[in-house]
Amino acid sequence: MPNTTYSIGTLAKYSGCKVPTIRWYEARGLLSKPERNAGNQRRYRDTHLKELRFIRHARALGFDLAAIEQLKMLSSCCLTDHLQADDIARRHLADIQQKIRQLRAMETELEQMITQCNYDQEHQCHVLDVLADHTLCQTHHEFDDVDFTADKTG
Repeated sequence: MPNTTYSIGTLAKYSGCKVPTIRWYEARGLLSKPERNAGNQRRYRDTHLKELRFIRHARALGFDLAAIEQLKMLSSCCLTDHLQADDIARRHLADIQQKIRQLRAMETELEQMITQCNYDQEHQCHVLDVLADHTLCQTHHEFDDVDFTADKTG
């Protein structure tokens, strides 16, 4: 097997990651440090490509970076670590299932808001009424954890 090395651009192409993302993963320690050539350019190997594909697949499944760090460590350790990896995946699945339940409740509420709009009466919009008064909602949904400061524009 040839001792293939890749430039960061080639690694980006093969992995589907953007160059700044690769650098960020490397700086964070998610991607192992590559060797450098005489010109001080990073030279990546197939192991880096596998690591990036692992990270991207885990991200596509919605794992956060902390979980990915744990899973990466577990992938190179002991045989018994599969139980820890399984636990991480089970917790992530439970989180996703909870989010799905919340999204379904939101979907139901929005559908009800829209279907109850009465366009026959001037200046009446059920959507706006419900958004202004949470007690008019037909389903229970939480909004306590919403960061209202994130939308500031000025």
